Amino acid sequence: MNVLFVCTGNTCRSPMAAAILAGRDIKDVEVRSAGVFAMPGSEASSQAQAVLKEKGLPVEHQSSQVSDELIEWANYIFTMTAQHKMLLENSYPNSLGKTYTLKGFAEQSGEVMDPYGGSVETYRATFEELQNVIEAIVEKIK
Repeated sequence: MNVLFVCTGNTCRSPMAAAILAGRDIKDVEVRSAGVFAMPGSEASSQAQAVLKEKGLPVEHQSSQVSDELIEWANYIFTMTAQHKMLLENSYPNSLGKTYTLKGFAEQSGEVMDPYGGSVETYRATFEELQNVIEAIVEKIK
């Protein structure tokens, strides 16, 4: 099972989401992340790295732009916002039917808060939000 998390720049939300799910060490689940407007090769934000380190999760990350190859690779694509989902579905027809907002798939309302530019406390809040939502989807994707 291949899971792709998508956010805007692939430096905050999607790398944290990928680290959370990968940290669950679920058999036969591979996790990647990408951004709809990413600068390939960028590191995760320093605040995201700090929060992941606090939680004992890997902080090694190089941002990736969404690509046909990643869309094809993924069985599930989870976006942080409805706009991300719409962008993917309009740009990558092969994403249709396997792209969901993360919270929508978890049967929760709203979108994942973007911590970009915020304090480490803001990133902690986003991490906790992601952790709770990912907990809700784990059984559905196994």
